[in-house]
Amino acid sequence: MNRVTAILGTKYPIIQGAMQYVANGKLAAAVSEAGGLGVVAAGGISSEQLITEINIVRKLTQKQFAVNLNLQYKNVPELVKTVIEQGIKIITTGAGTPKYYMDDLKKAGIKVIPVVPNLKIAQKMEKLGVDAVIAEGMEAGAHIGQNSSLVLWPQIVQNLSIPVIAAGGIATRAGVKAAFDLGCEGVQSGTVFSVCSESLVSDQWREAIYQNNNEPATLALGMPAIRVLNTARAQEITQKNLSQAELMNNLNQGFMTAFKDKNVENGVIFAGEDVNLIHQKQSAQQIINELAQGLEK
Repeated sequence: MNRVTAILGTKYPIIQGAMQYVANGKLAAAVSEAGGLGVVAAGGISSEQLITEINIVRKLTQKQFAVNLNLQYKNVPELVKTVIEQGIKIITTGAGTPKYYMDDLKKAGIKVIPVVPNLKIAQKMEKLGVDAVIAEGMEAGAHIGQNSSLVLWPQIVQNLSIPVIAAGGIATRAGVKAAFDLGCEGVQSGTVFSVCSESLVSDQWREAIYQNNNEPATLALGMPAIRVLNTARAQEITQKNLSQAELMNNLNQGFMTAFKDKNVENGVIFAGEDVNLIHQKQSAQQIINELAQGLEK
């Protein structure tokens, strides 16, 4: 058995990315039901909201799913407590180190899989006792590292003994094959699932992805860099001399304009460079079927 599927308890070693506000219970359930690992993003929500999303997943599927903890939020200790009390078996983490919570998480029998942007952090995570790492190249959406996937994946594979899951620019079967050819044992995809039929993004949001094929795919703003779709609002932000805090505030406001108000051109859409590989709406099942071709052989 593939080491990642053994850890995940899924049919395929495919994880859905933890896109804040987009990765809700409905999307996670659809991905898990299709044979991958659905992920509920806990970043920016309360413990009560997280419980609501967990209950939605459990109503829609009996299969394994995970919760992502964005470690930059102040309520992470409360969310960790909630994850343990709710009997969640797998978490992914980002935007910080899970070391402060490892004892409690491991005592609860929870598998911990952090997202890492470079070899140094990956090695620290292995020493910490995590179960696997998600090596995310700079082709990914939202917060990105400085290493490209084709360099990052094999570098981490060659220097770790735990399983490495590839992320950053994977939207097709060819991307999955490349990741496995470079030694990875699983993949994580975000942008392609963000526009699947079960996602709650608007049709305007989806069209912005589909129609982006002849435009510069994405812009990387700030330091650390944040990758977004090349909308008019994103271009306007790049022309301002903003501090990192001001940049994040502008990006968050723009995100809500695109996400809640469905005003895409005047908003901000976090997306990976693989937008140019995504051409039409598919269900989570159709996406999983494409990504998983050949994985059972």
